Amino acid sequence: MNKGTPSCRRHAGFTLIEIMVVVAILGILAALVVPRVMSRPDEARITRAHHDLRAISSALGLYRLDNFAYPSTDQGMQALVDPPATSTGGKHEPYLERLPEDPWGNPYQYLSPGEHGEFDLYSLGADGAPGGEGVNADIGNWQLD
Repeated sequence: MNKGTPSCRRHAGFTLIEIMVVVAILGILAALVVPRVMSRPDEARITRAHHDLRAISSALGLYRLDNFAYPSTDQGMQALVDPPATSTGGKHEPYLERLPEDPWGNPYQYLSPGEHGEFDLYSLGADGAPGGEGVNADIGNWQLD
């Protein structure tokens, strides 16, 4: 047989229909996967806020052990970074190197005495305003395990 005859020629590429089928399959997969992946950053921010609240609560517990009381609302969490010079426990080192911001870039809120316990430590959520639902909901130490 001659190399130039149609029966011996190899197919070198994809047809338009094959490419369209692959694009359609990729579109279906993207429609199923993207919404699940897109919600992960919000979940990660909420998890980070929970971890931050636990860490700050631990520092507040150490402060209480050394000073026999939590910092007042007026002193705020700044007392964890700049401990009082009159500490009765003799501790004059910071309990935290710096005050963390919540995952949305806002400062954590602190009340002592709190409405939910001895102190309230919370983030106002993504919207930075009290209340809200979903990612805009407040996240507080009273909600932790």
